[in-house]
Formats: sequence, C-alpha cells, structure tokens
Amino acid sequence: MKKSRYTTRGVEIKNAENVYDLLVSYRSGDMWSPRLEQKEALGRECRYFADCVEDNQTPFNDGEAGHRIVKMLEATSVSLKNRGKLVYL
Repeated sequence: MKKSRYTTRGVEIKNAENVYDLLVSYRSGDMWSPRLEQKEALGRECRYFADCVEDNQTPFNDGEAGHRIVKMLEATSVSLKNRGKLVYL
C-alpha cells in the first residue's frame, strides 16, 4: 500500500515597516497520513464493471458518464488550442 502525507504546517513571513523588523510566524498543525492501496486503476474499474454485469446492477460509471467525460476532454483540448478560451458544453 502506498503511504501519502498531508500536513497543515507552514511559515508566514511578514515584513514590518522597518526592513530590520522581520516577523516570522510558524504554524505547527496536524499531520494525516492515510494508507492507500496500490492497485492498478483500470483493473479495478474493469472488475467493478464486471461485478455490476454479473449482479445486474447499473454502474455509476456507465456509458453516459463516459460520454460526458469525453465531451469535457474534447472541450479542454479546444480551450488549450485557443489559449484558454472558455468552451461551453
């Protein structure tokens, strides 16, 4: 399993009116490190779809969802080719 780490720590530097008065504020927050399973995404999706077929269930990632994703990806490509121009779906 893959291990990721998320923190809420940081440093803020504030420069006062006088250059010699440099204020530093440290933030020591919590850390959350969830354990993530290392499984191949496409294999998991295929297994999920096959399970839905076997159990006569409608998958949440059906053909309609796939069609919407393809439309978004195509719009993204058009937008990028046009220097970030807004593309309506």
